[in-house]
Amino acid sequence: MTINTSRRGFLKGAAATAAVLLVGARPDGAIAAAGAETTQLNPFVKIDANGTVTAIVKHFEKGQGPATGLPTLIAEEIGLRMDQIEYEFAPSNPQVYNNLFFGPFQGTGGSTAMANSWQQYRTAGAAAREMLISAAAKDWGVAASELTIEEGMVKGAGKTAPIGDFVAMAATMDAPEAPRLKDPSEFKLIGNEGVRRKDTVIKSNGQAMFAMDVHLPNQMVAMIARPEARGGVALGFDDSAAKEVKGYIRAAVLPTKAGVVVYAENTWAAIQAREALEVEWDMSGAETRNSDEIRNEIMAALDAAPEYNVNKADMAAVASAVDGAAKVVEKTFYFPLLAHAPMEPLNCTIEQTAEGKIVLHDGAQMPTGPHMAFQQIFQLPPEMIEIRTMLAGGSFGRRATPDADYQVEAGLAFVMTDRSRPVKLVWTREDDIRGGYYRPAFGHKVRVGLDEAGNIAGWEHRVAGQSIMKGTAFESFSVHDGVDHSSIEGIAESPYSIPTQSLGLTDTKKATSVLWWRSVGHTHTAYAMEVMMDLAAKAAGRDPVEFRLAYLDESNPEAARKAGVLKLAAEKAGWGKAGAGRTQGVAVHKSFGSYVAEVVEVSGSPEDGIVIENVTCAVDCGIAVNPDVVRAQMEGGIGYGIGHAMRDQITLSDGAVDQTNFPDYEPLRIGDIKAIDVHIVPSAEAPTGVGEPGTPPSAPALANAIAAISDVQVAELPMAENGVSFA
Repeated sequence: MTINTSRRGFLKGAAATAAVLLVGARPDGAIAAAGAETTQLNPFVKIDANGTVTAIVKHFEKGQGPATGLPTLIAEEIGLRMDQIEYEFAPSNPQVYNNLFFGPFQGTGGSTAMANSWQQYRTAGAAAREMLISAAAKDWGVAASELTIEEGMVKGAGKTAPIGDFVAMAATMDAPEAPRLKDPSEFKLIGNEGVRRKDTVIKSNGQAMFAMDVHLPNQMVAMIARPEARGGVALGFDDSAAKEVKGYIRAAVLPTKAGVVVYAENTWAAIQAREALEVEWDMSGAETRNSDEIRNEIMAALDAAPEYNVNKADMAAVASAVDGAAKVVEKTFYFPLLAHAPMEPLNCTIEQTAEGKIVLHDGAQMPTGPHMAFQQIFQLPPEMIEIRTMLAGGSFGRRATPDADYQVEAGLAFVMTDRSRPVKLVWTREDDIRGGYYRPAFGHKVRVGLDEAGNIAGWEHRVAGQSIMKGTAFESFSVHDGVDHSSIEGIAESPYSIPTQSLGLTDTKKATSVLWWRSVGHTHTAYAMEVMMDLAAKAAGRDPVEFRLAYLDESNPEAARKAGVLKLAAEKAGWGKAGAGRTQGVAVHKSFGSYVAEVVEVSGSPEDGIVIENVTCAVDCGIAVNPDVVRAQMEGGIGYGIGHAMRDQITLSDGAVDQTNFPDYEPLRIGDIKAIDVHIVPSAEAPTGVGEPGTPPSAPALANAIAAISDVQVAELPMAENGVSFA
């Protein structure tokens, strides 16, 4: 629906007992509202006649907290307690619920949920507040300026009444074009340490409905037999043995020939029948390389002239400056493929209604992708497709593929049936580890020259790896002048003031499907940058914290914020005062608009086992809307980064993934890190990301701590495969 006016009057509401007030900010920033009889605007705030307020959450909940954060913004502006607001996930509608940073696309990712919703949701809440107050003022015959809303009650002029009393009247009024947003001094919920997650209880008592929990009447379960290596094609199959499995229904080659779908009455029958299926594969176009070959190709690219001169530097001059320096510190890094491995494997359920509408039940991270794909698969207009977003048990980026891979599988599996029965697509853990999308493999070659005084005289940096964005629908978003920014983010825009620096990039052939992984390119760029800063500090004979601060010009706001978290983390960790038998390592990095510094303290030795005693974290993410959520995301990001750096990698043998499940792709264990201490920098800046920024500094801080205790500087990951054992 297109609205050309700058404001929209409210439609008349129904009787007070049935009235529902819907309020929201349109994508163009204007306020929109509607009465109970009109819901086509799909706004962000819903208030019924009983005073129940529901926040319509446009970002899906995979554990990172938007189902708490976005309702907090609305509750703050209206004047509610947190127990007076509920939430529900928005339908798929990019015209209303688009991610403001992604353009006309509805999706969650890049730690943008709070950052792009901050003004939008506060404005929607403020509009609702002003309309309710105007309605109360009219009813009571007083000036609106005399009234306020506190804990869901309109108060003033000697009167008090619940907001539900004024919903019907509010629905007859004009929406304010520019409602007053509360001053931070008025905040009672935003930044409140006592606000807890809205979804904790239901996740604790089993009431939470994850996508895997969906079980529709008469549904079938579908599983797909996929080729061992990327690029294999199914030619046919023999299901003679599968027919002996109780509950097996049938099998069919997908129209894409990318696999064979097995239909069964339940999950166990689908697993058994798939195992019994004999598929004829054409592997002539499949990936055949081993991990060593992939690594060698990346290393060879690092030794050759870069394909792209990212920062347009005089590379010869930089090389000359490094060569002529008093000391040269050089290191070559390698980062392997990594799986996302969320706790809930991929799944979704699809059905057709009596009216012919296609409904997808899914933990949909980017609803616009499958919505568009289903329009093609089912040859239906967008209004005949509905996506019901469920809770998701993690993602780390895996549920946000450019080609909507698993949803397309489900759609194709369903379109090949008579559509009389819902189809639930289920991936096993082995499917997830062996057949998914991966953090790409990357290499870095860095040479740093130091002058006689120990100052950086030149920094030569080369990066080679597999582009995530090229060849996808997101290419125009991140690729400019041939450079995929996700390959070099964290280096190209580093707040460090490093003189005479060059940055070159070379794309290498993709070994498998590659995808953004928690913190995307920052996963490897932060490691290379921060390990090199430590090595340079050591060569200069200077303290690592002091050395970093020397290259952070605090007259620059970004550098000042980075210096601020570095100083705070060092202070809170007792930098330089580690106990007997312990050492510390530090790293600091900016990603997704947030600044994070971490100090890791370890004991033991690489030979007998490193013990991670403590991680101290300082984060500057602007206004911390929900401090409890911010701390949890820092803790989770730290654990995710350290756990993978310790022992995880995806390796290939003749193009096939070697790892299968958690025994050989082991996630972080609760005992791997003894303690994590998070400190949030007070800020008046607008909120920035917290889902990912805790990950990048964690692994280099650990690496630097290990180097301090043993002189073993790990340049290739995982650490457990490169000279470090853990207790």
